[in-house]
Parts: sequence; C-alpha cells; structure tokens
Amino acid sequence: MTQSTEIPASLTRLVDLIKEKTPDHPNWAAIFEKAIHNTLQTTIQRMPDGTTFVITGDIPAMWLRDSAAQLRPFLVLASEDADLADLIEGLVRRQMASILIDPYANAFNNGPTGKGHQDDLTDTGPAIWERKYEIDSLCYPLQLSYLLWKNTGRTSQFDDTFRQAAEAILNLWTTEQNHETASPYTFQRFNCAPTDTLLREGKGTKTGYTGMTWSGFRPSDDACIYGYLIPANMFAVVVLGYLKEIAEEVLGDQQLAARAAKLGTEIDQGIQTYGVTEHPQFGKIYAYETDGLGHYNFMDDANVPSLLSIPYLGYTSEKDPVYRNTRSFVLSSSNPYYFEGEAAAGIGSPHTPDQYIWHIALAMQGLTTEERSEKERLLSLMEATTAGTGFMHEGFHVDDPYQFSRPWFSWANMMFSELLLDYCGIKVQTK
Repeated sequence: MTQSTEIPASLTRLVDLIKEKTPDHPNWAAIFEKAIHNTLQTTIQRMPDGTTFVITGDIPAMWLRDSAAQLRPFLVLASEDADLADLIEGLVRRQMASILIDPYANAFNNGPTGKGHQDDLTDTGPAIWERKYEIDSLCYPLQLSYLLWKNTGRTSQFDDTFRQAAEAILNLWTTEQNHETASPYTFQRFNCAPTDTLLREGKGTKTGYTGMTWSGFRPSDDACIYGYLIPANMFAVVVLGYLKEIAEEVLGDQQLAARAAKLGTEIDQGIQTYGVTEHPQFGKIYAYETDGLGHYNFMDDANVPSLLSIPYLGYTSEKDPVYRNTRSFVLSSSNPYYFEGEAAAGIGSPHTPDQYIWHIALAMQGLTTEERSEKERLLSLMEATTAGTGFMHEGFHVDDPYQFSRPWFSWANMMFSELLLDYCGIKVQTK
C-alpha cells in the first residue's frame, strides 16, 4: 500500500549539512540518510483527498501516536519546503478525521477494510485496526497540528474537522475523569497475554477520582496497571495549553479556550496531588501510574510519553528538581525496566522480552540532557547496536544487539534522526 516518494532537495541539503557538522562520525549521517529516506519512501501514502496515511513500518496500520512522531523531524524543513508542509498537514487532517470515527481507537486502517483486531470485545468497526484507548493517541495529533503552526506559520489545518475533533477530545478526557461512573469504554481481548486486555470485564483496575483523566493502555499498547498514567496526563496538560492558544489566536473561540484551560488545570492539580511521591532513595519523584486509592507503580517504560521524556513533552524543564530525581530513578536498577549488559544500558519495556533495551529510550535519554558529550555517547551507542542493518529497532538484547525485535520500525528510526538533528543544533520549534 506504500508508494515511492522522490527525495526532496531540501532533505538532500539537510543530509549534506549533517555530514558537514559530524565529520568524525560518518556513520551517523549514513544512518540518518537511510532512516529518513526509508520513512519517506516506504511508510507514507498520499491519498486522493489530500490526506496522508502513515504506517508504522512492519504493521500495515496507522497509529495516531507513531505517525505523528514519524513525521515530526520533517518539521525542521517544513518552513522552506511547502510540499513537506503539505505532507504533514495531510497527516493532521487524516488524524483528526480518524478521531471523529472513534476517539477511543489508537490505530486505523486505510479505509473501512475490516483488518486488524476485529474480534476484540469492544465497540470497534471496520476502519479501526485496534481500539486500545491511550491518552497519548489524542495528544500527538494536537501536538503535531500546533508544531506545524509554530514551524511554518500555517493555520489551514485548524479547520472545522479540527474543531470537532478538539471538542471530542475534551469531551472524552472530561468523561474519563470519572471513569468508574461515566465511561462507556470497555475492552477485552481473549486468548492473549494479560497485558493485552483489561480486567473487571474490560473496565480496568478500580480507580478513585483525582482530577486526572483515565487511560486503559500505555503508549506501548500494554494495559495500565493503575488507570492514571502520569506521563500521559502530563502530555495532556501540555497539549491542552496548545489547544487554548490555538482557540484564542487562530479560531477566536473563547469557549473552547476556556474549556481547555479548565481541564488542563484540573489534570495538573491531580498530577501534583496524586502523582508526586516520596521515594526512600531518590526523594520526591513522579510515579508512573497511580489509581487515586493509594497504590503506585514505580517504573518507566521506553515508549513516549514516559517519565524520562517529561522535558521533551514540555511539561517541565530538565532542571526541575522533581524531574531530576525522577530521572535518576528511571536510569537506575530501581526501575525494573532499566537493563545493563555488555553491549548497552538503557530502558526497555514489559512489551518486549526481559533485558531488551529500546532505541527510542536511548534517543530520549539524549534529547533530555543538555550535556553534548552524553548526546554523543548515546548516538554512538545507537550506531553500534543496529546489528549491521543501519536501522534502529524496537528492542535489542543488552548483551547481543543481533537479538532484536522489529527490523522495520519507523518511529525508532526517526527518534535517532531527531537526536542527531538536536546534536547538530537543528531543533523543531516548540513555541
């Protein structure tokens, strides 16, 4: 279903610039060129209606999260290359239309094909590949639409479909503040790993009211142990701020702006009240999950949003003392998914085998430090763990990078690309 896309001159110039800026590391530019060309030429389909459909790589469906992350690095060229800006706007339009099909779904087919997980016990449909509800699935399209504006000045993506999708997101997040009593959402999958389904006949573990909004699943597509996923709620706070700004400055809709501001404040108060805890070794840190009933899950996962990614999301800076404590925790053996071995050390996920580190997490570790030497170390580590393929993977074994999952995983490739751009002083504008 993919189509070949010509490599634009703007991208060729960018590759040449990276080669100039990294003469001591020629393999970095080679990986960048291969990875970003692969994403452009094998995962993207421009549709007759002007929208853009983006597959993850080896799965022929479009995740709202992955697709936004896959196209994010192209934003650095979008101000000079109108065709790439059109490509990104086409994705935003496709994402917003998908949200109106079902705001609880995380992944979509290219039309009502009936492919994917149609046997799940949930209110699915033929256009939906999977209906695992994840807060970040709604955050990423709002973020991408905002970043397109900030990097190009373009506002045509903020059309009536965008406005309707924004209202749907606000309605859903408000409903899921009261998941126990107000939510229509349930999800059950049978004959699967426990992480692929929700307990209590699809409602998930019990929660109390916190002001935060509930999530069934993590950005790994694994079920939440406790329904208030802290980094996802942080991401929601950030994009609600974006939506307020869009509503005020572009749409001229004060009611929408007020709704976004009110919900963002409520969620943020919930994070500060229920999501910050005292750790005996690291001091005050953010928990990964809580239920509002006194239970906490202390871990971090490689997938974004994560606790490691808090400054990248824009929730707080890397200098924030609670973040610094949290970072020390997640990059230590106290985090059950931090693995150290002969080839590498980094964060993995219960989504992949034990002792598997994710390239996405290594890139995020570099994107959330100000130390240039640390960025350099992590880029070199990522270069050394491609198993000779020249591509990033999902996870790889800490002792043997040749044991890896997903040979074609565009999100990971683009995270390497974004870290290398960052190292070269080329950044996506976020304000």
